[in-house]
Order: sequence, then C-alpha cells, then structure tokens
Amino acid sequence: MQFQLNTDSNIEGDDRLAEIAEDTITGALGHLTSRLTRIEVHLVDVNGAKGGPDDIQCKVEARPEGMQPQTVTHADADVAAALRGAGKKIRALLDSEFGKLAAR
Repeated sequence: MQFQLNTDSNIEGDDRLAEIAEDTITGALGHLTSRLTRIEVHLVDVNGAKGGPDDIQCKVEARPEGMQPQTVTHADADVAAALRGAGKKIRALLDSEFGKLAAR
C-alpha cells in the first residue's frame, strides 16, 4: 500500500508529519489496510495565519482494490485532531462499503 501526504503552504509537510499522518490513518484503519492500494491525505489550513476554530481540514482518499476511491473530510482545531477525526470517518466508510460487498 502506498501512502502520500499533501499539505498547503501554511502547513509544513516534513517527514515527521508524514510519519505521524501515516501512523494515525493506518492505525485507525487497522486490518482494512490490506485491502487498499493507496491512501492520500490532504491537509489544508483553511484560514491561513488568521487561526480560528476547526480551521485545519483533513481529506483522506482511500483506494480499495477493485473499487472506486472513497473520500472523507474532517475539520478540527489542530493537525493531530483533524487526522484522528478523518481516520475514524474513513474507517467507518470503508467498513460500510466492504460490508455491502460481503452482503452480496
């Protein structure tokens, strides 16, 4: 499985952040990572330098084998919280999608 982190100009996307993002998202997905070919995480500071509540937006796109990409978005006060929230959302979405396939 490939992992890619993208950030805007207001968030420093260094190797440390990439490692934290990968650990957070793959940790949230657990065993589902074996069914994915790629995960892309996009972090954006919506308000830039102004700050404010829920101004960090995290979009996660997961690409399951043989299926269309699945995407969720979560906004929160800081990067870590945005990653955790998006991780929970993508896990719930993929559990639902894989459950539908199993029911067929």
